Amino acid sequence: MNTTQYLAEILKELEGAPDYIDGDEAENLVNSILESKKIFVAGAGRSGLMAKSFAMRMMHMGLDAYVIGETVTPNFEQDDILIVASGSGETKSLVSMAEKAKSIGGTIAAVTIKPESTIGRLANITVQMPGAPKDQSSGQSETIQPMGSLFEQTLLLFFDSIILRVMEKKGQDSKTMFGRHANLE
Repeated sequence: MNTTQYLAEILKELEGAPDYIDGDEAENLVNSILESKKIFVAGAGRSGLMAKSFAMRMMHMGLDAYVIGETVTPNFEQDDILIVASGSGETKSLVSMAEKAKSIGGTIAAVTIKPESTIGRLANITVQMPGAPKDQSSGQSETIQPMGSLFEQTLLLFFDSIILRVMEKKGQDSKTMFGRHANLE
């Protein structure tokens, strides 16, 4: 196969992604975001990059959103939500964060391939994504892509769809959001 044929295959995989996602759980996540005082996101590696992009868009909407691990991240409290992006749901550092958030009493949302994972079991809201874990063992969806790529790509698109739904519920559009875009670049 050549590069464009691989791209076509990747797009076919992504086209089937909505079939794996429970719309009610996604709506629970939207509502929890809107009801939370502060929103925290966490993920490792490429999943973490997708979570960071999600936090950026929430900031553009005027939501109080933070990335765990950044120097300007405030403390997590009872009225807050922690959204953990983890394909396996077993990344040790993310498990520790979820356990700490649970002990504080805040809401935990897991966006994962494996809702039965440690993070999935700790979560109040679990949104299952398609994909295979990095080691390609026991994923529920077949993929031609290496490691966690299908999960990570779906994660970015899912987070963008959450943004669109929150925008709709808040009555915002891109023009409103652009007013909060960085202007010292």
